[in-house]
Amino acid sequence: MWVKKKKNYGKNVNYSISRKLKKEKRISDDFEVMLNSLTLEEIIALRLENGAKCINNKLYGFPIWSAIPYIVKEALLICALSITRSKGEAARFLGLNRPQFKQLVKRYNVESYFESDS
Repeated sequence: MWVKKKKNYGKNVNYSISRKLKKEKRISDDFEVMLNSLTLEEIIALRLENGAKCINNKLYGFPIWSAIPYIVKEALLICALSITRSKGEAARFLGLNRPQFKQLVKRYNVESYFESDS
């Protein structure tokens, strides 16, 4: 008799940045379609430009150049958890071993991003 193999998924199988932002009514399907037409560089530049406009283009003193590696690493960890089914798969996706991945998840506190506020 054939027995279906149990799939071993971690808790991040339910993580989704898109689903979280839609639930919070911060994005829509139309927004995602428009976003897909932009390059990552355009998205980053647009986000920085909009942020600067909010404070009268006065980003002086904010160490953006030195903060970028932290921001990018945090975004990559969130993305990896969102698009994979387990932490092991997320670690492999990023080219890290499990201890490295676990340490980075803890350091950047990325799992808290997916925790429900309700």
